[in-house]
Amino acid sequence: MTSFVNWLDGLLKVRGIPILYAHVVAAVVAGLVIFSVIGISVMVLVWLERKISAHVQSRLGPMRVGPHGALQLLADILKLITKEDIIPAKADRWVFVLAPFIVLLPAVLAFLIIPIDSNLTVRNLNVGLLYFLSIPSISSIGLIMAGWGSRSKYSLLGGMRAAAQFVSYEIPRALSVIGVVMFTGSLSTVAIVSGQARIWHILWQPLGFLVFFTASLAECNRIPFDCPEGEAELVGGFHTEYSGARFALFLMAEYAHMVAACAMATVLFLGGGSGFLLPSVVWFLIKVFALIVLVIWIRWTYPRFRPDQLMDISWKVLVPLALINLAIAGAVTAFI
Repeated sequence: MTSFVNWLDGLLKVRGIPILYAHVVAAVVAGLVIFSVIGISVMVLVWLERKISAHVQSRLGPMRVGPHGALQLLADILKLITKEDIIPAKADRWVFVLAPFIVLLPAVLAFLIIPIDSNLTVRNLNVGLLYFLSIPSISSIGLIMAGWGSRSKYSLLGGMRAAAQFVSYEIPRALSVIGVVMFTGSLSTVAIVSGQARIWHILWQPLGFLVFFTASLAECNRIPFDCPEGEAELVGGFHTEYSGARFALFLMAEYAHMVAACAMATVLFLGGGSGFLLPSVVWFLIKVFALIVLVIWIRWTYPRFRPDQLMDISWKVLVPLALINLAIAGAVTAFI
């Protein structure tokens, strides 16, 4: 299996471009492709979420701009870009400005190791799963920066909640995938997909999938786990003081993290692009889309947890369930 970056490196070297320049060009091209895909995905998902939420609540949603409201997001983007960029007078300017980019960066980096197809992976790392689990920690730093840099009590409380939430839910999320590694014998995402040629891991480990999916909702700050925002008690939480394009970056980061989490759940438990009749890329997109619809459905069905309930679910429910799943996976691998 040749990754996209390796293929591009080889193409550039054949044309006589030095190795260092070839690596730089390949990295830049891969980054632009990923960022473009994320941008288009976010545009589609924001419209989709509005429509799903509208139907859940027996209404139409946006209908005025474009056919069936399809161009509403373009109008919203234009509005956000043209809005005044306000920085609070007492804010730590550089921390405040950099925070949205720090939150968005891990979402972009997460797509580097996701195998959409056996021949369509940006980079096949032998520790790809470990890389994916470690990347979200950078987002928590960005959220804390946003809360601290704003010099607002609401923002600071939101940032502290984000730190506690990320630290708590990273543990069951990591524990839930150990069983997958035990069955596959590899941390490579490509090898994990190849190991599900006969049977998907969700059939072996439904409990592991449940824990991973729930913890991923918390990692993405999605309702019912959006305590860092908590508009009912914190106005807007960590992004209270943000406006215009910087606020749009936080929104983009949330949806990008959601897509990355659903894509990784597909890779780990749903066989990646494996399927029948249709091309593997189509099967991969169908599975990811189904999980995204489930995430949106959950958001508009359940109320937000209180912060104490949020911590209890992680430490008293998900961690024990992840350990039980680990014990079951160990027993299965020992006797089969």
